[in-house]
Amino acid sequence: MTGDFLQYDEMIQEALRGVMAQALESVARNGFPGEHHFLIVFRTDFPGVDISDTLRRRFPHEMTIVLQHQFWDLKTDAESFSVDLSFSNVLEHLHIPFTAVKAFTDPSVKFGLQYAVDEEICSPPGPEDEEPAPAAPGDDASEDDADVKEGSGDVISLDAFRKK
Repeated sequence: MTGDFLQYDEMIQEALRGVMAQALESVARNGFPGEHHFLIVFRTDFPGVDISDTLRRRFPHEMTIVLQHQFWDLKTDAESFSVDLSFSNVLEHLHIPFTAVKAFTDPSVKFGLQYAVDEEICSPPGPEDEEPAPAAPGDDASEDDADVKEGSGDVISLDAFRKK
């Protein structure tokens, strides 16, 4: 019999998502040790992602969040995590299935994982899904511009970190 009936690629993705789940669970219980912090990129149009309509309009396809200093009520379960973050001084609750996550990094130790996301089950783009203009500096500040520079619960662009 030829073919990958054991689906090793899916097993690997599931195991790598387990690393992210364990890291988030540890931080939910104990907080961050030292300078650790997480950047998490996820598909906002993935089934099961629960974010406000305001955030969905601003980020119709993809969003990056930073968990470092200002986040609240981080919880995990077998399939997902949830967290409260402040965007422009508005507290927002996010619920994200692990299968919606495209990347998980801890820049403090140069650790990162990329995940395959089933793009076919994401919401189809509509005319209102035009990409938003880039946010102005400090637009998503949790408290003030000093927090933005420290990487508080802000949405950031990873373009500066990508190899060209």
